[in-house]
Amino acid sequence: MTPEELKAFEIKFKRRIDLRILPMIVLIYILNYLDRNNIATARLAGLERDLNLTSVQYQTSVSILFVGYILMQIPSNMLIDRLGRPGLYLTLCMLVWGVVSTCTSAVQSYGGLVATRFILGFVEAAYFPGCLFFLSSWYTKKELAFRTAVLYSGSLISGAFAGLIGAGIVDGMDGVKGLAAWRWLFLIEGVITIAIVPIAYLVLPDFPATTKWLSEQERDMALWRMRRDVGQDDSNGEKQTKKQEFSQGFQMAIKDIKVWLNVLIMVFIVGAAGVTNFFPTVVGTLNYSRTITLCLTAPPYLLAVFLTFGNALHTDKTGERYWHATIPLWVGIVSFIVAVATTSVGARYFAMMIMIPGIYCGFVVYLSWLSNIIPRPASKRAVSIALMNCISNSSSIWNAYLYPRSASPRYITAFTCNAVFLLIAIALTTLLSFLLKRDNKKLENGTFDVKKEFGPNANVEATLRTFRYPY
Repeated sequence: MTPEELKAFEIKFKRRIDLRILPMIVLIYILNYLDRNNIATARLAGLERDLNLTSVQYQTSVSILFVGYILMQIPSNMLIDRLGRPGLYLTLCMLVWGVVSTCTSAVQSYGGLVATRFILGFVEAAYFPGCLFFLSSWYTKKELAFRTAVLYSGSLISGAFAGLIGAGIVDGMDGVKGLAAWRWLFLIEGVITIAIVPIAYLVLPDFPATTKWLSEQERDMALWRMRRDVGQDDSNGEKQTKKQEFSQGFQMAIKDIKVWLNVLIMVFIVGAAGVTNFFPTVVGTLNYSRTITLCLTAPPYLLAVFLTFGNALHTDKTGERYWHATIPLWVGIVSFIVAVATTSVGARYFAMMIMIPGIYCGFVVYLSWLSNIIPRPASKRAVSIALMNCISNSSSIWNAYLYPRSASPRYITAFTCNAVFLLIAIALTTLLSFLLKRDNKKLENGTFDVKKEFGPNANVEATLRTFRYPY
């Protein structure tokens, strides 16, 4: 092909992959997040009253999901890398969590609620880190931030529409067929998830080297794009068994300081993002009716969708990461300070409007940044992504206890902690940026240890020539 023909073919190929992958992963993530977080809406619909829960028991029911979620992260990404069939694996997990979510509508006690929430977290753990790994196998570092933002928009859209859907179910179905509104909430959303599974299986591809419906030319294009970006693709130099490959990738990940810095950053950001698990309750402190409260939860999430897209597009276009990650966190800090400092309805809702965008605009940049700085080998990237998601979500176990009803309306302890968390994340990001700049200088002068960072099968010459860390 001429350079012009090659460029045109790549654009056509990328458009085809986008249409196959992006709409479906967003839809699945919307359902994933709805099934996980509908307990916040259920609380407003009488869940605590019907199951005779104390405030602490409700908080435990929220946090127990993340115990299961954390335990399955790394094994799940191991399994995806080993099977090579993410399309099949992710949709099977989707079927199981849809069934578990549906069964939550039948719980009769605190014990039953805790059990179903733990199992739900265990199964849902496969999706988000699996998708991050999946996307990083198809898209280059200049394309990944926006695609990650598209994926994460699923959670933001579900956050927006969870309140609206909840308002409709709570007001319209309470007592229908003798069931409380919160039971209908779990039942309806779980059944919808199950119904989408066959479509998802037919649409989602696997990895570039294992997707059967790609033509030979398209498969070559997919692999060549990765080699051009990093110096090698995920299928290069497979001289080891999958077991050896994973063992090596695991050891490489846990020895890399860049991985641990990213993990720590995400621990503090997710700690601050714990406010989303209680957002309907926080908005409820404005003292509007239940229906209006649920509707008021939507605008902050919708604003976050647009701002996250814009920020991700710009970071992909410029290649810059540090300011695109940290400026939104400063906005988040301001939002928590305002929420603590005043009881004015207008000022507090303004703080809530910028709270969600402030956290998630930066959060999405960090998600793609890790894949950018740990591109190869695939096993190291898979473990690094799972490790980041696993450990960062551990903060969701304990931050649920920062939001007791007695702390309403200002939640001084929670919001002060959240502001400090984001400040620490910014400091750690500054250190990470410094390390990446240092490693880029080593890449430029040829002193960088490519095989130590990218594995023994790495193409040293191609990596030194083509790869630089984004910062």
